[in-house]
Amino acid sequence: MTDDTRARFERLVGELRPKLHRYCARMTGSAVDGEDVVQDALMKALTAMPNVGVIDNPEGWLFRISHNTALDFLRRRARGPVLQNDEALDRIAAPDSPDRDHETVAVSLRTFMRLPPLQRSAVILKDVLGHSLEEVVSITGASEAAAKSALQRARVRLREIAREPADVSLPLLPDAMRAQLIKYVEGFKTGDFTTIRAMLANDVKLDLVATLRKQGNSEVGEYYAAYAAATQWAFAAAIVDGRAAMLVYDRNVSLETPAYFVALDFVGDRVVSVHDFLYARYAMEGIDLSALYPEPRPR
Repeated sequence: MTDDTRARFERLVGELRPKLHRYCARMTGSAVDGEDVVQDALMKALTAMPNVGVIDNPEGWLFRISHNTALDFLRRRARGPVLQNDEALDRIAAPDSPDRDHETVAVSLRTFMRLPPLQRSAVILKDVLGHSLEEVVSITGASEAAAKSALQRARVRLREIAREPADVSLPLLPDAMRAQLIKYVEGFKTGDFTTIRAMLANDVKLDLVATLRKQGNSEVGEYYAAYAAATQWAFAAAIVDGRAAMLVYDRNVSLETPAYFVALDFVGDRVVSVHDFLYARYAMEGIDLSALYPEPRPR
């Protein structure tokens, strides 16, 4: 691949990455899983680029790869098929609905998981991202009739879900994980990064999303220097999309609304992975969020 081709690819990715994440996060029901799918899809696209020749519609091409990568992810997670039969959908007379339902944009990521995959894909592409029906067909590989039926049924189902009583139950973390999460976040609040570094597994992985990846205790340990030197951030322990996370607030903007989050995975008393969305704040949109503290406590 020439330097010019790679540069054009990187410019395209820079423009489309937030949209790709909006799609993949809603397909998987998780901002973190969605980002993993985007990264996997972009690696596939970069590998394929030298062999595909001229790409007439680069955006559609990247969305098609991301769509298929999301379906692969869902298959692995479900250990079974996720696609609906297009011919069966063609035979179903879907109810009419308006061409665009703007309320769909505000639906949480996990709500989309209550839709079958083709319905989910169609309504995300059309109502959240603004693609045409023709583009929905091209990206999903469904027939026009199946895509239209899936879109209409998804809109109807989302309205039904919106009328259901709110689920007030709070997501829970195991007590041991909750304790480790609070210990980790307290380290940020007090500036005790020595304790935080001691919590890292030897093979810990860091994903500073859309920027860099590192692995190993010593390499990842260097990442905390920037936080140790900064004074603008405040922190709170939280659950994001059912996962342990740290909310990060910008003191210069708001101590009520987090600027971004850092997702954490623990095995026992060790941190095994860190997904930091400092440079990917678009991931905040649509997440299911439950703070373990009502507000950040200043350091």
